[in-house]
Amino acid sequence: MAVAEFDLIRRYFAVHAPRHPFNQLGIGDDCALLNIPAGYQLAVTADTMVENVHFFADADPELLGHKLLAVNLSDLAAMGAEPFAVTLALTLPKVDETWLQAFSRGFINLARQHNVDLIGGDTTAGPLTLTVQAMGAVPQGRALLRSGAQVGDRIYVTGQLGNAGLGLKIKQGYACADPELALRCFNQPQPRVPEGLVLRGIANACIDISDGLSADLGHILEQSGVGACLQWDSLPLSASVKEFIDHSGDWRMPLTAGDDYELCFTAPVDCSQPIPVATCVGIIEAEPGLRISRAGRVDTFEGKGFEHFS
Repeated sequence: MAVAEFDLIRRYFAVHAPRHPFNQLGIGDDCALLNIPAGYQLAVTADTMVENVHFFADADPELLGHKLLAVNLSDLAAMGAEPFAVTLALTLPKVDETWLQAFSRGFINLARQHNVDLIGGDTTAGPLTLTVQAMGAVPQGRALLRSGAQVGDRIYVTGQLGNAGLGLKIKQGYACADPELALRCFNQPQPRVPEGLVLRGIANACIDISDGLSADLGHILEQSGVGACLQWDSLPLSASVKEFIDHSGDWRMPLTAGDDYELCFTAPVDCSQPIPVATCVGIIEAEPGLRISRAGRVDTFEGKGFEHFS
């Protein structure tokens, strides 16, 4: 017997009452009710993933549920916002209860890790499309923006670069001696929420790396009216990414590959507060544009990251 829409929601997604104190009412009514305390701003983001555009048709649904939520929490992390609520809209070609059980498990497990409530959403029939709207709270005036980078700031990145890009290449057929880390980063990114909270009052500008470091740092440069020089030898790269570069000669890959979901931020060189675990990879300069220092040369870098409709 076909599963009705509200039975589907109740069975797989309405798994607990709201737990975060900002959420008064969640799934079960026409709207959710949120209580944002005085002195906080609401940060809101939304992201859509479409089959065969953002994920392969044979993607593990549990990992897919995790990644769908992770990419939205990453946006909140980049703003220094504490996530507390999400909505989920599912467009499904059919009701596959085995798929839904695994998908909801990956989604809800990550939500619980970050004390985030699923407070509503929608289900409909059509090509497999997944949309999340995520909400977070940040103290008034303390949100991390892309527009605050200052000349002389050091540029930092959390984690490593290029692992997810290598994971995509492995999915496409590249033979890697040690694929485990790359595939985990591609399939199951970890949003840097704790780091984003620590960066309040430290970072002048911040962005999450979703489309590649060069593209996303480029947004900071454009909105801040500055330029930058990156030190290629300082980029934090795994052994597998270094091996790929040695074999392929594609040294640009860790700069342009998407799906890292690390944070890129700038901070003053004389910052009095300790910088969270991150790697300094360059400096903000007055001259517009992005430059790369590599092998004793400094060259303008024109590499772009992932773009829709390009």
